[in-house]
Amino acid sequence: LQPFNYAKNMTQQKQPISLNPITMYRGVGANCVNMGSCTMIQFAVGGRLKSMVTGGDKTQKLTVLQEMGTGIGAGTVSAIVGSPLELIMIQQQRKGGSTLSTMKNIATADNIMRGFTGAAVREALWTCGYLSIPPIVRGHLMENYPDTFTTPTEARVPASLLGGLFACYLTHPFDTVKTCMQGDIERKTYGTFTQTAGKIWGESKLPGFYRGATFRYGRMVCAVFIMDTLKEMVGPLLYPQAFK
Repeated sequence: LQPFNYAKNMTQQKQPISLNPITMYRGVGANCVNMGSCTMIQFAVGGRLKSMVTGGDKTQKLTVLQEMGTGIGAGTVSAIVGSPLELIMIQQQRKGGSTLSTMKNIATADNIMRGFTGAAVREALWTCGYLSIPPIVRGHLMENYPDTFTTPTEARVPASLLGGLFACYLTHPFDTVKTCMQGDIERKTYGTFTQTAGKIWGESKLPGFYRGATFRYGRMVCAVFIMDTLKEMVGPLLYPQAFK
C-alpha cells in the first residue's frame, strides 16, 4: 500500500511523483509503525468503548449511532500516536534521509504535533469507516437480502467498498490540509490549520481539497477489506478483555 500512500502525498502537495521504488518507499518504516500501532489502539479503544456502552453484555446489539460513536472515539485517540509518525514519513518522502535524522529535525515543540488537528478528525472518521460502517452494512444486507448474502463473507465486499468510500471522501479534505502542513514544517507556504485550508481554497476551491483522492481510495478499499477481516479474526484473540 506504500506506493499509493506516496503518490497521494505528493499529489496533495503538488509535487512530482517519482516511479523509482527507492523514492516511493521512503518513510515505509515509520508508516508500518504508524499503521500497526494506530490499528492496535483503534481495535483496543474501540472494543473497550463498545464494552462500556453495552455494559459487557455480548448479546446486546449497538445502535448505528453507538457503533459510529465508538469508532470516532477510537480514531481520535489513535491520532496522538499517528500524527507524529506521519510527519516523519512525509518529511522523508519530501527530503529523503534516515528515520533517525528526520526524527531529530522534527523533534521540537513547534513541529512534533504539526498537523494533529487534521489527523485527529481524519482518524476519527476513518476509524468509523472501517470499524463501524462495515458491520452496519453487513448486518443490513444479511437482514434485508438473506437470499443474496447468506454469510458475513459474502456481505464483506460491498461493506468494505462502502466503508472505504465513506472513510475516503469524507475525511480527505482534512487529510490534504494535514499533509500540506506536515510537508512544510518551515511554514514557507502553509501556516496553521485554518491558514492552510484557506490557501488551498484560494488556489483551487473544493477540488484542491481532493487532490490525491483516487490514490487514497484505492488504498483504503484494500485496507478496509483486510482490516475488517482481521478485526473479527484477530481482535478478540489479542484483546479478549476489550471484547467482553
